Amino acid sequence: MIIYHGSTVLVKTPEIRSGDTFLDFGVGFYTTTSYEQAERWARIKMRRENKEVGYVSAYEFDYDAAKEHTTIRKFDAAGMEWLLFVVNNRRGTPSAEAVDMHIGPVADDNVYQSIRFFETGILNAEETVKRLKTEILHDQWTFHTEKALSYCSFIEYKEVR
Repeated sequence: MIIYHGSTVLVKTPEIRSGDTFLDFGVGFYTTTSYEQAERWARIKMRRENKEVGYVSAYEFDYDAAKEHTTIRKFDAAGMEWLLFVVNNRRGTPSAEAVDMHIGPVADDNVYQSIRFFETGILNAEETVKRLKTEILHDQWTFHTEKALSYCSFIEYKEVR
């Protein structure tokens, strides 16, 4: 299968960087099966870093082999378990569960607003999940270990301007 990564740097050799820990799925190398989502990530990073060029890198990912040889936690939808997992990661209190990879929905801007309402007590968990089910969400495939990344091979890239 093909997965994509959007950034302001060309990434031919993916790696786990411990920089920003307050992301949806914690520390890791973030990818998606959606080219459009990866391009969106590149454009967001371009604005934040005041860069004129971004990149969408494409990789072949041997998902079947990775499933067989690594531990992958998959969230099929933005449900209660996913919500609590994302909120804890964004607060900097990730799960102690040792997994090589997480797969699940992306908390985009609309979703993030619902999550903020939940975090501040405006919405309860049930109402938040109910709102999340009305959103059309892209996916994210987050690699947490070099072992998981070993099933990824760089294919090509496209510039984003």
